[in-house]
Amino acid sequence: MGSFSIWHWLIVLLVVVMIFGTKKLRNMGSDLGGAVKGFKDGMKDGSADAPAGTSAPAQQVTGQPANSDKSTIDVEARQKS
Repeated sequence: MGSFSIWHWLIVLLVVVMIFGTKKLRNMGSDLGGAVKGFKDGMKDGSADAPAGTSAPAQQVTGQPANSDKSTIDVEARQKS
């Protein structure tokens, strides 16, 4: 299977235009362009919101082990009988 020649692509384009019409294709093209533009703007906004350096890791709790704390609730669920 070789690649399609320019004539194959022109025939496919002609069939697509005949099926959908130029107005609908133009609307789909502008919608797609707007979506791509919105995506690029969102990516720029996302990178601008992120700090320049790496963020500090979450603070770790050190000290007593979790089992010695009397105010914690056991995570094992028990059914009522």
